[in-house]
Amino acid sequence: MIGSSVVVRTRSWIVLCLGLLVVGSPAALAADCPGHPDALGTSRTLVVDPREHPRIGTMQYRETLPLKDHEVVLTFDDGPLPKYSNQILKMLDDECIKATFFIIGEQAKANPEGVRKLIAAGHTVGTHSMNHPLTFDRMPLDKAEAQINGGIEWTSAAMTDPSKLAPFFRIPGLMRAEGVENLLISRGIQVWSADFPADDWRHVSSDRVYQLAIQRLEAKGKGILLLHDIQPRTVAALPKIIRDLKARGYRIVHVVPATADRPATPTTPVEWLLHPPTETVPIARWPSVPNFVFAQTETLPAPSLADLNAQIEHQPLLPRKTMALANVAATLPVPNRDLFAIPEGSVEVLLSTTLSRRAAARLAMAAETPRATKGKTGKSRGHRTAHTAPAGAKHTAQATGTAPKSIVPKSTAKSTAPKGAAPKSAVTHPTRVASLKKRAQ
Repeated sequence: MIGSSVVVRTRSWIVLCLGLLVVGSPAALAADCPGHPDALGTSRTLVVDPREHPRIGTMQYRETLPLKDHEVVLTFDDGPLPKYSNQILKMLDDECIKATFFIIGEQAKANPEGVRKLIAAGHTVGTHSMNHPLTFDRMPLDKAEAQINGGIEWTSAAMTDPSKLAPFFRIPGLMRAEGVENLLISRGIQVWSADFPADDWRHVSSDRVYQLAIQRLEAKGKGILLLHDIQPRTVAALPKIIRDLKARGYRIVHVVPATADRPATPTTPVEWLLHPPTETVPIARWPSVPNFVFAQTETLPAPSLADLNAQIEHQPLLPRKTMALANVAATLPVPNRDLFAIPEGSVEVLLSTTLSRRAAARLAMAAETPRATKGKTGKSRGHRTAHTAPAGAKHTAQATGTAPKSIVPKSTAKSTAPKGAAPKSAVTHPTRVASLKKRAQ
C-alpha cells in the first residue's frame, strides 16, 4: 500500500509538472486563438520606455529590444494599402500574432479605415514620415521635422483614440542622420531600425523573401524582422515564414510603449544587446576610455621627501638645497595640455610609419648637406696635392707596375665601384642620420 501510494503521488507530480510546462508554452497560448488551435500565437508583451532606450535595431545601433533566444518581433512598413495590408492583417489575426506597423502619413490620409483596423486588432502603430522620402540623411532639419509631424498628424487623425499612437518612428529607407535622431529623441520618440530584413522591397520572388527571412533569423537567433505590408511578394511569403517559425520553435513578442498606467518591463542594460558578452568569451575590443575632467587649478603641490621614499639615514646624503627645502610648502604649475601635443610634421610623427621614416631620413640628410659639402672640398684639395707629388714616386710606381691611388683617373675609379655605392668621402653623417636610414630600410 505504501509503495503504491508513492507511485501514485509520483505520477501525479509528473502530470502536474507537465501541465505547468504546457500552460507556459507557446502552444498553450495558441490554444487561446479561437478556431485556430495550431496557431503560432503571441508569447508575451514587452513594454518599453522610449526615453530609456531611444535607438534600437542592430542594423544601425548598438542596442536592440531585450529579447530572449528564439523570440521575434514582426514589423511592417509603408502601409496601409488595402489590397495587400488587409490580407496580411487577416493572416496575423488567424495566427493571433501581434505586430508593429509603421504608417506613412499619405497612406493614412487615403485609407484611415486601414489604420483603425490595425488598432482594433490590437497591433502597435507607429509612424514612418509623411510621404517616405529617401533623403533623411541629407535633408534640412526643418524639412525632416515637417515630414515627421505630417506622418504623426495624419495617422493620429485616422484613429478614433489618438492616444493609441505609439511614440515609435522608423526613418524611411533607414537613411539615418544624427540631427533627425536627436530631434526625435528630444520629443520622446523611439527610433526603430531592425536586426535583419527580408529584402521584400526589392524585385525578388516571394520564395527569396521567405528564404532570406528564415536564414537571417537563424543566423541571429532572435531579433526584429523588417517587412512591408504593401508588397504582393510579402503577402505570398508570410504564410511560409509563419509556418517555419512554428516548426523551428520561435515565439512572437508584441512591443508596446510604457505609459503612466503601464510601467516598462523590468530589464537589465545587458539584455538590450543582441549577443551579450559572457565570462567564457573574450571581448573583441578594449572598452572605451572615459572622458576625464581635469581639476580646475593652476598649481600642484611639489613632492616632499616622504613622496620620494627618502629614508632618514640617507637624508644627509641629499644636497643641502634639497634639505633646506624639505619642510617648505611649495607648489608647481600644472602642465599645459600643449606639453603633450606632438606637432604635425615633426620627426617623431614621421617615424610612426615606414614611408614617414624615409621622409624623416631625407630631412635629416638634407640638414647635413653643408657638412658633406665641406668634406668634398677638403677631398678636392687632397687630389691637387697628390698630382704634385715628387717625380720619384711616379718612377717607383712605374717600376713596380702599379699606379698610386691618387693618380688613378676619376672615370676609371667610378667604373670599378659597385653600382649604386656612394663615395666613401660622402659617408660622414652622425649616428642619428645612420639610425634614421636604417629605420627607413
